[in-house]
Amino acid sequence: MLGERIRRARIHLGLSQEAIAGLASMHVTNYGKIERGDANPSLLTIVRIAAVLGTSVAALTEEITREHLPTGMRVLPAREYLIERERRLRRSR
Repeated sequence: MLGERIRRARIHLGLSQEAIAGLASMHVTNYGKIERGDANPSLLTIVRIAAVLGTSVAALTEEITREHLPTGMRVLPAREYLIERERRLRRSR
């Protein structure tokens, strides 16, 4: 989703990947990987790209949740962890 949003914003501006990458001080190969969804950009990189595109990080990442993580990548929310830890503590007493 992130890469597609970045690509649409770039095309809307009528600029090439090379132009955006240059303005964001990054290599065009890395930029292309982000657009294709083949890279995991850091927050700093997303901020730089958003600034160049004239948009916000929020607009680029809106509604992207843990459900959008790659298949097989499981993230346990801290709240669930704390509930389970408390349950195990009570059971061991």
